[in-house]
Amino acid sequence: VQLQASGGGLVQVGGSLRLSCGVSGRTFSTYAVGWFRQAPGKEREFVAAITWSNGNTYYEDPVKGRFTISRDNAKNTVYLQMNSLKPEDTAVYYCAATTKMYYSGKYYYSPGNYDYWGQGTLVTVSS
Repeated sequence: VQLQASGGGLVQVGGSLRLSCGVSGRTFSTYAVGWFRQAPGKEREFVAAITWSNGNTYYEDPVKGRFTISRDNAKNTVYLQMNSLKPEDTAVYYCAATTKMYYSGKYYYSPGNYDYWGQGTLVTVSS
């Protein structure tokens, strides 16, 4: 499975961006796709995840109500719509895929539970 993240850029506070994650290769083995971010000097943290088949979604608290994760199965693409952006959203955003089905959503929050990673796209929110 290969992942390609895109859509990052420079945006002002309160603005919006939409990130895309193209999934290729053995896409039928992908159970869920997640977005993570890593700011300078900080650990990689969970942002959101979506299951490929039934579209269940999971969000970290700081982005709830501002970010929306969605998928287009026909295009093998997962999106992260980011609205009301804040300076603390500045980070490199990564998408990742897992081939495992977890019965509890809490497992999608851990980067160690993902098998494949994209290269990352930089989001900078300026004040």
